[in-house]
Amino acid sequence: MTTEKKDISSRLYASILSGGIGSRFWPLSRETTPKQLLRVLGEESLLESTISRLDPLVPAERISIVTNEKQADIIKHHLASGNGNATPGYVVEPLGRNTAPAIGLAALGIARKDPGAIMAVLPADHLISDGASFRKALSAAATVAEEGHVVTFGIKPSYPETGYGYIKAADTVVEESSGYTVRKVDRFVEKPDIETAKRYVEDGGYYWNSGIFLWKVEKILSEIKLHLPELYEALMEIKGGGDIEEVYGKIDGISIDHGILEKTSDCVVIEADFPWSDMGSWNALGDVFEPDKDGNIIKGRVMDIDSRNSIILGCDRVVATIGLEDYIIIDTPDATMVCPKDRAQEVKDLVGNIKKEGWIEHELHPTVERPWGSYTVMEEGVGYKVKKIQVKPGKRLSLQSHKKRSEHWVVIAGKARVQRGEEIVEIKTNESSYIPKGVQHRLENPGDVTLEIIEVQNGEYLGEDDITRYSDDFERD
Repeated sequence: MTTEKKDISSRLYASILSGGIGSRFWPLSRETTPKQLLRVLGEESLLESTISRLDPLVPAERISIVTNEKQADIIKHHLASGNGNATPGYVVEPLGRNTAPAIGLAALGIARKDPGAIMAVLPADHLISDGASFRKALSAAATVAEEGHVVTFGIKPSYPETGYGYIKAADTVVEESSGYTVRKVDRFVEKPDIETAKRYVEDGGYYWNSGIFLWKVEKILSEIKLHLPELYEALMEIKGGGDIEEVYGKIDGISIDHGILEKTSDCVVIEADFPWSDMGSWNALGDVFEPDKDGNIIKGRVMDIDSRNSIILGCDRVVATIGLEDYIIIDTPDATMVCPKDRAQEVKDLVGNIKKEGWIEHELHPTVERPWGSYTVMEEGVGYKVKKIQVKPGKRLSLQSHKKRSEHWVVIAGKARVQRGEEIVEIKTNESSYIPKGVQHRLENPGDVTLEIIEVQNGEYLGEDDITRYSDDFERD
């Protein structure tokens, strides 16, 4: 059957899943700087690219970012400080409960605006370099979703990848839509071992699972009601005004793949014709950067002799390598990761072990972006911490106090306006101000150049959570 294309673009909404940290991209990705916010590929982050390639098919007012409370503010300030003007909406989960609850919550929000809407679900951290072909395929898939199908895109495998789930397409062609062949999904299969993956590629009919889905909102909610009734009841409780934190505390986490896609009888797959990478591990840089004549991808301050087929990313210090083959080295100011390329998927396990040890390198970079500027931890020891703080022109930190530490600020560039209790003073380069423990204070840059100060903290506890805010320009708690 051939379906005539309908103009349904005004009813197409997009929900971008942005709750993960992309731990396989450690040490560049951290909990406070998740993979989707990295700008390693150019001026746009992966999240910004995901939003911009939807335009003009899905404008920002019909886009929602689905995330958790911990990351919501980070993402808002990331988008505000970027190059784009997109102001999407937000669906904020109090707790991470995997993709099925997240998608269900997002569907509720869209259904309130437009009960007949078509919903596209997109991961925030995929790389799709051709926006025009992506929008063309998305429009065709929306037409198929309009007919009541659960639609997913399959990526034709170019090599036997063990890090992806696969989709086995049935031989039956459901229809042709705008030049795309739509097939019934025979089954979803888990990430295979290498021999199984080779067989999938040789046999044909298997696709990488792209993680991109489309459906009518009423369709996905009815599928949740049928296959995940307890989740549906929880969503209806939220819809009726129930406390979302209390309800979410009772929800069991489950992925949309296991909860719905593997159970529904209406799932179809369209072979994607756009370039795609899920940036699932460091090996994915081979999809982005052209290797040199020896098969290496080398960036930063790297001095190499005779290495082959390796990925080496340097940072501020020199990274020197000799005779590596099929290795990955990622260097950052506070952590260096080295592993064979065929074990890149295990970086996630490495991050889990670092977290169990209680080390902070899974969570924070030494330089942490804030909406007013940034700070860099220069040194830390028992009872003290030294930071370099940069404040953008015209910006100021919150009015705050600390229970367990004092602070001493020395201006090294620019001019600072300091509020300390009832006193407000301006201090210049080589001048300083002392903030006793418990005193309300605020740092502001009244000038037109970046303010830089050295902050020395002293106290029994120096964690970032020892802060009480009284007022804040960026509406943080």
